[in-house]
Amino acid sequence: MDISFRSKALHALLPVTSLVVLCGCASSPYPVPGEEHSTIVIEREPMAAPPPPPSLTLDAYKAHVARHIVERNADRTFSGRLPPMLPAIVVVNITVDRDGRLADVQVQRARDPDAARVALASMLRSSPLPRPHGLLAANSRAMTFSETFLFDRDYRFQLRILAAPQ
Repeated sequence: MDISFRSKALHALLPVTSLVVLCGCASSPYPVPGEEHSTIVIEREPMAAPPPPPSLTLDAYKAHVARHIVERNADRTFSGRLPPMLPAIVVVNITVDRDGRLADVQVQRARDPDAARVALASMLRSSPLPRPHGLLAANSRAMTFSETFLFDRDYRFQLRILAAPQ
């Protein structure tokens, strides 16, 4: 017999032999009458606690706050495409504490005093805001950010961070 033929024959039998050995190791899924059954307890190391949720980015927090404001003022908002010319734009500075309570709200920019009043009243109706998890500095009690109210001619608004591009 040629050595190359033997080598090929052994290589062909190797998978079959391995399968026979592995099948002999398998246990029956059904209990066999008269056989003793034992349970092996494998101790595992306790799983680590899941990591805390990642801190929000400022933009993600502002979008969360904007959705909250819209929910609390649904009858004063509009959705869909913005008008080509916005009758009023109001920018407010919002200061919120660790618990989401409004510490201060100021109009930074507005040319229409009625729109500014609607924006401020909408902010007050929305209090408290969502908590700013992970955004405040260690020793800080509050944080300030701005939001822009975009008004239609009926003094209904969209918030810039949620508005679709024009």
